[in-house]
Amino acid sequence: MPSPLLDIHNLTFEADRHAILDRLDLAIDSQEIHALLGANGSGKTTLAYVLMGCESYAPGAGTVLFDGTDLLPMKMHERARLGLTLAWQEPARFEGVTVREYLTLGKPDCDPEPALRQVGLAPDRYLSRRVDKALSGGERHRIELASVLSMKPKLAILDEPSAGIDMLSINHIIDIIRALKAAGGSVLLITHQEEVALIADRASQLCAGRIIFSGSPHEAVDHFRGRTCVRCDGQLCDYVRP
Repeated sequence: MPSPLLDIHNLTFEADRHAILDRLDLAIDSQEIHALLGANGSGKTTLAYVLMGCESYAPGAGTVLFDGTDLLPMKMHERARLGLTLAWQEPARFEGVTVREYLTLGKPDCDPEPALRQVGLAPDRYLSRRVDKALSGGERHRIELASVLSMKPKLAILDEPSAGIDMLSINHIIDIIRALKAAGGSVLLITHQEEVALIADRASQLCAGRIIFSGSPHEAVDHFRGRTCVRCDGQLCDYVRP
């Protein structure tokens, strides 16, 4: 069998002496859509930041192989060059940079218009606008997703924003995920929306920093529905699989 595109073993991350990720194991294959479900505070966004190499998110233990390469010693820009990208839960602003410039950074021959249309934005209205505070959070999130589509990464980590941020429609999100896979990439989809999770090839549930269930999307959604916690309390659930 071919090796997974992303292979995580025994990954641990602590903050203020509290384990946010606790000996986490997870594997994602090439061209796989893998949904990650979990209550708030279970470690989903922390995992995304650790994988991307964000500042102050160096793990205490574990291994992470990406396409056979050890990710952990690498800086964020080096991981991006390998084909790993993250759509932030709270998109950044880039004062003075136009949408066209942002979507073509490092790829001047790229045509940004198709990606903008895929996220529901009219190119003639947005290409000359600045990626700054004049844009709403929802507009910036769409533009960031357009950037991910333009990159055609090997693995896109999509950390869906919280409700109330001018969310994309579910159909738009599904179309974007499928477009990334069709372009040859894999997707780690961090989501609270069961309808979106069901389009995945596989799905896992995160609890107290550990993967406590992996299986088909329908199995994982049913398992997640059985949880009673709204916010993870840092203790592994006592749920017993049927």
